[in-house]
Amino acid sequence: MKAKILSIYFLLFFVAGIIVNAVAAEELTIYTYDSFNSEWGPGPVVFKRFEEQCGCKLKVVSPGDSGTVLNRVILEKANPQADILLGLNNSELEKSFSYDLWEPYRSPLLAKVPADLRVDKKNRVTPFDYGFIAFVYDSQKLEKAPKSLQDLLDPKYKRKIVIENPKTSSPGLSMLHWTIAVYGEDGYLDYWKKLQPNLLSVTDGWSAAYGMFTKGEVPLVLSYVTSPAYHLEYEKTERYQAAVFQEGHYRQIEFAGILKGVKHSKLAREFIDFMLSKKFQNVIPLTNWMFPVVQHQALPDSFRIAPQPKTAPELNAARINQQNSTWLKAWSRAMSE
Repeated sequence: MKAKILSIYFLLFFVAGIIVNAVAAEELTIYTYDSFNSEWGPGPVVFKRFEEQCGCKLKVVSPGDSGTVLNRVILEKANPQADILLGLNNSELEKSFSYDLWEPYRSPLLAKVPADLRVDKKNRVTPFDYGFIAFVYDSQKLEKAPKSLQDLLDPKYKRKIVIENPKTSSPGLSMLHWTIAVYGEDGYLDYWKKLQPNLLSVTDGWSAAYGMFTKGEVPLVLSYVTSPAYHLEYEKTERYQAAVFQEGHYRQIEFAGILKGVKHSKLAREFIDFMLSKKFQNVIPLTNWMFPVVQHQALPDSFRIAPQPKTAPELNAARINQQNSTWLKAWSRAMSE
């Protein structure tokens, strides 16, 4: 009898072990852009925190910038390899919607996100941070900062500005959209032609442009309003400032979503909830150098020199999806003339 009882206990223990191991072995695959998962980005911190919370494993794949990640997900649509795409921005939203990629999910924590950031009313994607592009200037080299896009055309800035290519860079594309929002489709190319003499370089990405700026090659660079906060936080200097423009600043919102047909949808929903929690949101300011969509605590003191613009000229997402290719081709022709 005792032997039989012991056998039952052993069997129950064995089955329980199988169940525990099966749960522990569950793996969630996340696609994100490379800088998010870099050693200085938020990825290493927030992904570890989620693994500790869920008792699961994360497989994080970072194939390039946000556009590269989206294109990979589109190519894999028939056989999804990821559960979550993290890092889609508002310029890419409508393109993603046109491919019907998402499994809608409304997190209970979404109510804490300001209404103007909840741009997808169907809850296909969820915002996790936002920021504004801006021209950052070296106050030791410029006596007066530009106060508008129009000011950048002043001959005194000849070959003193570096920007990023809108065909290869997220802030570069946002600047193109910024000029279209301000000058319209009839006026933006004229603006760019007038700006061209003041551009020392148009780099492929943000890192190259900002590197030229910090090396002193130019006093003005296209970046984000939060960039000066980085220098204050880690270099203890207020030398670099964000120029505040009269017409406002173009806003970038970043989103994550659960991909349709995934194997771990329950765990994916848990991650979206986690993404809006303080364990994720509080990491954003000093790693991704953006504003969190849910402010669980006061922003770091260094953010006092990161202005939040009062106005944000924007373009309709559907219009961007329709016209973006045309705009980019027209921009390339105008800049090569």
